[in-house]
Amino acid sequence: MHRFCLKTVSYMHNYQIDQTDQKILSLLTKNARMPFLEIARICGVSGAAIHQRVKRLEAAGIITGARLLVKPQALGLNICAFVSISLSEASKYLEVVDRLKQIPEIVECHFVTGKYALLVKMYCFDNDHLMEVLLNTIQKIPHILATDTVIALDEAIDRQVWVKDYKSNTTSKKKSSLK
Repeated sequence: MHRFCLKTVSYMHNYQIDQTDQKILSLLTKNARMPFLEIARICGVSGAAIHQRVKRLEAAGIITGARLLVKPQALGLNICAFVSISLSEASKYLEVVDRLKQIPEIVECHFVTGKYALLVKMYCFDNDHLMEVLLNTIQKIPHILATDTVIALDEAIDRQVWVKDYKSNTTSKKKSSLK
């Protein structure tokens, strides 16, 4: 299934998402293949208006694209693991991330707070494959000091960010912080 990706970046703060935008985003995060004319019918506007709004949302960086999502298990990738990585030098973060990008098993990488500097999500065929990637690839990257691995037993929730009333929630938080 295709999904539109939502991304938070600083220049989006100038774009005011209204109720129609929220409805469009809500519909597209559920089904990125939904025809613009069907979205227009639901929103009570023209197909051209939907097309223009989606283009503006893309230009503002709110919609960053659409992608096909494949269930890892369909490819035999039955192990989902989260690997926390500590670095010998925090300043080598980007260098380490560049090396991690070359490992196809890694599907996400986050710079995080706490005991570890990085948290990666990866998929492997089995425990032997996981051990191979950990020992012979990840742990051999310069500046990686240690790793801590957790294997996911089940993915209980898998969804896109919520859209409905998102803007009104952030607005009320901003107002209360200004008082």
